[in-house]
Amino acid sequence: MAESETLRHGTAKQLLRAIIIGALTGLVVSIFRLSIQFGLKGVMAAFRYFHQHPLWLIPWVIASVILALILGRLAQRNPNIKGSGIPQVEGQLTGQFDEKWWPVLWRKFIGGILGIGSGLYLGREGPSIQLGATIGQGVCESTHQSAIERRVGIASGAAAGLSAAFNAPIASTMFVLEEVYHNFSPLLWLSVFASALSSNMVSVQFFSLSPDLLVPYKEYLPLKFYWHLVIMGILLGFLGRLYQYVILRLPKWSRKVNWLKPAWYPVVPFLLVIPIAWLWPVTLGGGNQLIISLHQLPFSIWIFAGLFVLRFVFSMISYGSELPGGIFLPILTLGAVFGAFYCALANQMGLLPQRYLPNFVIYAMAGYFACISKAPFTAILLITEMVGSLAHMMPLAIVSIIAYVVVDWLGGTPVYMAMFHNFMNKQPVQPHRCLTKVTFAIFAGSQLDGAQVKDYSWPVGSLVTDIYRGDEHIMPHGKTVLRAGDTLVVELSGKHYDADQAQINLAAHHAQA
Repeated sequence: MAESETLRHGTAKQLLRAIIIGALTGLVVSIFRLSIQFGLKGVMAAFRYFHQHPLWLIPWVIASVILALILGRLAQRNPNIKGSGIPQVEGQLTGQFDEKWWPVLWRKFIGGILGIGSGLYLGREGPSIQLGATIGQGVCESTHQSAIERRVGIASGAAAGLSAAFNAPIASTMFVLEEVYHNFSPLLWLSVFASALSSNMVSVQFFSLSPDLLVPYKEYLPLKFYWHLVIMGILLGFLGRLYQYVILRLPKWSRKVNWLKPAWYPVVPFLLVIPIAWLWPVTLGGGNQLIISLHQLPFSIWIFAGLFVLRFVFSMISYGSELPGGIFLPILTLGAVFGAFYCALANQMGLLPQRYLPNFVIYAMAGYFACISKAPFTAILLITEMVGSLAHMMPLAIVSIIAYVVVDWLGGTPVYMAMFHNFMNKQPVQPHRCLTKVTFAIFAGSQLDGAQVKDYSWPVGSLVTDIYRGDEHIMPHGKTVLRAGDTLVVELSGKHYDADQAQINLAAHHAQA
């Protein structure tokens, strides 16, 4: 009884901590979002003025170059703030990387606002995840929590960051569990979900309850047109593999331009965004405004094809600058534009009415994100929450699964996991890896299912410290029988971290060969 009360007390404290982390993250990320929106509106207003007074473009160009050099210097001197930040968070959650939370928090915050708010094709979602993770880390370190509680705090903050960025708490929880932490243990999901909900409650005070991507559709897609979903899913799969190929090779390609120092990389997109802002201001930033405006543009395959090429190329250039900014929303935007292109093409061939353009915009967003990230459940939930309707679940699932299968067939790996491996290959071994705790969920029929702790040959230096079976907390000993559904907390020495983790994962998930 005393142990049960202690466990409930610990769970209550963990939930309270997650709610606090979520509220703080919701506040910070909401300010982050508002600042970016203010910056983008300022850029659009400035270029409307420049159309009447073009000479003012000269000081704007000079200021853009200066700002680009400042941001480039900031990013190169503080590499942990580069890009989306999701690989860094994943490294922390697996115990293979660590960073100081406060320097990353304020630099990512300022760098993200100045980079994304200037109109570059970068997303706010990745930085929001890292901002939330640093807040979770800061709260846990300030209250002197254990290593495993610190990790749960980081995961909770990451979900809260994405929730505040998109007003999508359910999908944010799924993304962290499915794509970032790769863990669905009871220890984790409740705290992560509570933090995401808390963050969303704060963000809706700033942005209301309206869906983040309110794409107006007139009617459901009839079953007789479902064959289009199969074809579009296949095409999205090929385009998704192309996206993975290019984005993962950008750092290597950039380094081949020897005369351009890495700190100068941002100058290129900051100069190129000027003609884009002059000619196509609706395309600036991550792409929110473009997505909800696609149905208002001229219904032309050439316009949609041109927008896709523009968004694809300049999003790569923007991300290649190594500034703080993500690819989450740019991926959704590319999917939306391709959905519009497909609808226009099918309409020109007499195969699909024009009124279904919003439907295909919605379906293609999910399909493109699902195949690039290889996180189909997250994609389906995310688009469902962002458009504010459950009416598209079946078409979303069909497109997402088909696109996913195509990328898998082409040998694609989850883009964030690949980025994480590329990131870790550049990192020295961290001192904290000498001892770290990792959680594993036991699957039915696996080697560990039904085995006693003493019967399995655990990696040298590892120790099973805790077992969680539903609401029951078990202190293990040699004769403790492991069961499917158990969550193990294992302490690893870190000397052979990757191999040890892979060995236990194999035993927990698969049957004896």
